[in-house]
Amino acid sequence: MDHSPGFLKIVNEAKGKIKQTTIDEIKKRMDAGEKICLIDCREESEWAAGHIKGASYLGKGLVERDVEKIYPNKKDELIFYCGGGYRSALVCETLQRMGYQNPVSMDGGWRSWTEKNYPIEVKK
Repeated sequence: MDHSPGFLKIVNEAKGKIKQTTIDEIKKRMDAGEKICLIDCREESEWAAGHIKGASYLGKGLVERDVEKIYPNKKDELIFYCGGGYRSALVCETLQRMGYQNPVSMDGGWRSWTEKNYPIEVKK
């Protein structure tokens, strides 16, 4: 994907301030039966077309408005993913500014997850 220089600049700055994880680490944790809070922050149309099995949805445009209602405990680990790990990095930086202590961005996102044929589901 061809991202603008300004967008890449703020994403790279955000990535330097947040926690990140990999798709392989998340898959390993899921396979071990660990209960994780995995949140898709892509657009609703992207979510409907397919998402990681077991993930919940909270679009990037709604995070600031709705996150405290849905996930009130600011100490919980909240793992966000998007298409490639850029929007989720921005979400995690914003959540830190809102007082969340453990937001995590899944680097590689949906594209890397599907390239490895990891489990997905489609909205019914």
